[in-house]
Amino acid sequence: MKLVLEPEQQELRSTVRRFLADRSPSAKVREAMVSDRGYDADLWNRMAGLGVLGLVVPDELGGAGAGHVERSVVLEELGRALTPSPFLASAVLATDALLALDDDAARTELLPRLAAGELVATVAVAEGGAGWDREGGATTATERGGRWEIDGTKTPVLAGDTADLVLVYARTPGGPGWFAVDGDAGGLTRTALTGLDPTRRLARLTFAATPARPLACADPAAALDLVADLAAVALAAEQVGGMQRAMELTVDYAKVRVQFGRLIGSYQAVKHGCADMYSAWEHAVSVVRYATWVADHDRPELPLAAALAQAYVGPAYFATATGMVQYHGGVGYTWEHDAHLYYKRAKSSELLFGSPALHRTRLADRLGV
Repeated sequence: MKLVLEPEQQELRSTVRRFLADRSPSAKVREAMVSDRGYDADLWNRMAGLGVLGLVVPDELGGAGAGHVERSVVLEELGRALTPSPFLASAVLATDALLALDDDAARTELLPRLAAGELVATVAVAEGGAGWDREGGATTATERGGRWEIDGTKTPVLAGDTADLVLVYARTPGGPGWFAVDGDAGGLTRTALTGLDPTRRLARLTFAATPARPLACADPAAALDLVADLAAVALAAEQVGGMQRAMELTVDYAKVRVQFGRLIGSYQAVKHGCADMYSAWEHAVSVVRYATWVADHDRPELPLAAALAQAYVGPAYFATATGMVQYHGGVGYTWEHDAHLYYKRAKSSELLFGSPALHRTRLADRLGV
């Protein structure tokens, strides 16, 4: 196992960083996050042209046939720039779900379109405080007159109000199952939610006899577990990128801000705080490198690696973002400065796929302690 990126992976990082250089974060980011779709559609199309939307999709299905390490590199850069996009929903959750299922027809039909950016998809599993229920939650799928219909509510759903396709995990008389629902399907009501993080689009989806297409899967719950673990690892990669940028901006500010006739970076408390940020970031990078390597090479260990990633990286990013606001002083609390955007992203991401306490419990159960 290597914790250092290969030259090709480092070049991928450089390419994506240059690509996002004018959106890190800037007026473009702020413009995108308040737009109707919540992201820059032109940027999304350019990302598709760059080939990063289908990194883990097999090349015979229109993807790059790369691994989760490569995808994590892209996620780090997206997190570093706080780029509003449906990448986590479409290129991670939906893509991983289709790859985890046994529906060859759906994979052949949908994955090339996801990789090309022609289709934006998401996954609907959570039901408020219930989290990701392996039984499907209170949302039900019923076969009526030869077709399947879904009833219930899923929330929050990443990019749920704008996605072209929703992969729904629901309860059926025979157990849980996966279903594909068109974004404009009858009986589907999509409501955008006002969340803490303005750069991350969330929605509530209400299904009322909504027509759905069942997706073949021998073990839907096992597929859900795999999607959840891969999502936790992917989110941790994004968090590492934001963590790095928050640290860099704080150190740069400490080098130029003068208070009481001295650079604030010369004060021991600030020095120690910045050193703690760097140490936490280095640990977070190692955790993510390990988790992404496991995702590619040692799937039986993935539940442990995913729990470890979220148990450590989420709180570490939030601590770094908190320090960023504190060390920037008064300016760090203003809307015009980017500190509050990193702070809000850090806190919302810390809870997006389960709290750190939940992941610590999973980690302890996995280790038998």
